[in-house]
Amino acid sequence: MGKTHEELFQVGTVTGTHGLRGDIKVRPLTPGSTSILAAQTLWLRRETEGDFLTYKLRKASVHKASLLVRLEGVESIDAAAPLKGALVFMSREELPDLEEGQSYWYELQGAEVIDRRLGSIGTLEDVFETAAHDVYVVQGRFGEVLIPAVDEFILEFDEENACLHVDLPLGLVDEAKAEQVP
Repeated sequence: MGKTHEELFQVGTVTGTHGLRGDIKVRPLTPGSTSILAAQTLWLRRETEGDFLTYKLRKASVHKASLLVRLEGVESIDAAAPLKGALVFMSREELPDLEEGQSYWYELQGAEVIDRRLGSIGTLEDVFETAAHDVYVVQGRFGEVLIPAVDEFILEFDEENACLHVDLPLGLVDEAKAEQVP
């Protein structure tokens, strides 16, 4: 059964092969994510607009900062090598449930970010991981704003309206800059 793009969630990229039995190394889209471990089926796409190739997941495990994945029908290094660079997707239905107050990146990306004091400050464009916590990258009327993704600053995510409510500490943004940025 085919899935539409809206039903799929990108979870990583194939970065190479591992061993001679056809295992592939997948770098998770979100560092440290193990969502693939819950999948029964994966969809791989070589080109941004190319067709999806569907594979049953035979085995997956964490290996350093990557995941080692064995796909049904990919039984050798020669069969696995052409998959390098492919984008890896899984069905949103198979994503593990998150704890209360947590969200997947695909739910947050593009959300309007609204500060308790300043109002709308822009759009959530990216996230990156640091040793201490994730950092949200917001683009908007203050230029680029980096918000530590910690409970102290992140109030709530309104999934229905795609709004992330925050309470920025004083001095995190240059309020004078809002006048200069279109």
